[in-house]
Amino acid sequence: MQTEANVIQDDPVSAIPVNTTNSAPLIGRGLLLPFILITACFALWGAANNMTDLLVPAFQKVLGMTQLQSSFIQSAFYGAYFVMALPAAILIQKYSYKTGVMTGLSIYAIGALLCYPASQAMSFELFLIAFYVFASGCAVLETVAAPYILSMGSSETATQRINLAQAFNPVGVLMGVYLGKEVILKGLNTATDEQRASMSASELLGIQTQELGNVVSAYQVVALVAILLAVVVFIAKLPVAKSSDNFGNLKDSFNRLKKNTTWKFAVVTQFFYVGCQIGVWTYAIKYIMDNHPEVTTAAQAGEYVFWGLCVYTVFRFVCTGLMSYVRPAKLLCVMAMLAITMVLIAVLVGGTIGTLALLTCFSCMSLMFPTIYGLGLSDVGEDRKLGGSFIIMAILGGAVLVPLQGWVIDITESVNISYLIPLSCFSVVFVFAWLTNKKLES
Repeated sequence: MQTEANVIQDDPVSAIPVNTTNSAPLIGRGLLLPFILITACFALWGAANNMTDLLVPAFQKVLGMTQLQSSFIQSAFYGAYFVMALPAAILIQKYSYKTGVMTGLSIYAIGALLCYPASQAMSFELFLIAFYVFASGCAVLETVAAPYILSMGSSETATQRINLAQAFNPVGVLMGVYLGKEVILKGLNTATDEQRASMSASELLGIQTQELGNVVSAYQVVALVAILLAVVVFIAKLPVAKSSDNFGNLKDSFNRLKKNTTWKFAVVTQFFYVGCQIGVWTYAIKYIMDNHPEVTTAAQAGEYVFWGLCVYTVFRFVCTGLMSYVRPAKLLCVMAMLAITMVLIAVLVGGTIGTLALLTCFSCMSLMFPTIYGLGLSDVGEDRKLGGSFIIMAILGGAVLVPLQGWVIDITESVNISYLIPLSCFSVVFVFAWLTNKKLES
């Protein structure tokens, strides 16, 4: 006979709540420890995502790349999500959730450690492989953790619960950005592109070796954290249940999903949302350096990004609390409209005001990913595992739209104009939220 601590509700989300208030407990009895440990994984991939954002300007400077070339880091990172989401879902269908978490943490640590041989070889291609492996671990963790969190209580509080867990993702974001700006950005040599071009090969190699060594140091730290968390998860008495979803007949499941308009729109929306989120963050440092009159270095711009993400973190908790009183789709609609306004100001006004508007946009994004995910799975029933995997695969938007934004910067020589791409993407989020809210009201 199972104890309460070992019981997992394997069919947690037949419906995401549409009511504005909830009386059911947020976390199921006996599931607090599993909730805490799995929530820690949300922080880990938050750190991974935003450390990668800082690598784009870093590699551009270290290796003298264009915006498009350096953005291939994001293509490698988010392309891994597209490839690994379905295999990860199949993994937790065959094995336990705990096995999925252990696998994800192991791959995560291996990818981070691969940065060392890449730096020794001075190979950008090997770094891309390392980031691909690193992101594969993130993809496994994210695919496992989201339905795991959804399963830890009543379906009435599912959206609020995943938003609470996702609220700790920005905590990891802050740690990742802090580590990146202190170790990677502040470790960049102050030599300009012109000065680097006039250096001897040996002198330039020495500077590049030191700068890439800083990248390795940062990723060794996150690898150590992942290893320690994996050890705790291995030792802890977590529920060993595996998914009970009928994931075997993919054709029937996919045919049912194709008839679900909200799910289909959620997949499309998540593609555009992730593309604009990563684009906003990836080029924020360049935007601030080009627009703010008092900012001249990437490290200084990184300080603004860090504090912008601090507010983003606070708003994640604020929005989670508001969902007890405001329908998630309605709140998403409001925040999407505010994001559109802020990005429009950043594009047209620029300067200090544009910088503040761009940083305000960070807060608008605080609830978007988990809310789109939760709403997309609102009525998929037994097909939620496959449905959730497709929504995770839509993270491919970061691999496609970020290089497109970098290309726009290269050809127009204007980072402001490039933000028209995130502006268009936020418009997709707004339409999804408005239509979903209208459907729920009816």
